[in-house]
Amino acid sequence: MASLSGSQRITRDDVIKAIGSADDVTIAQLIATGATVDELAEAQAWMANDEPLMNSGRPLATGRVRELVDILAELEPEDDDDGRGAPASSISQE
Repeated sequence: MASLSGSQRITRDDVIKAIGSADDVTIAQLIATGATVDELAEAQAWMANDEPLMNSGRPLATGRVRELVDILAELEPEDDDDGRGAPASSISQE
């Protein structure tokens, strides 16, 4: 078994290890970016904690990492419940 190198392009196994279950199309999209294991890890870091990364002066994700973030964002459940209530535009005006 080959050891994982940061410059190795991601494989199906890498994707499954990193994000758990995903459909074949999503896995194929991630692999098709040509991203490396390090880039996948960076994309996951952005998904988990974008604010601390920005606060530490890191530029926003670009290139393949940005592609990965966009694909991974599609896997996130829609969660508009941030505790601040509904936006004014969606509150019924009766």
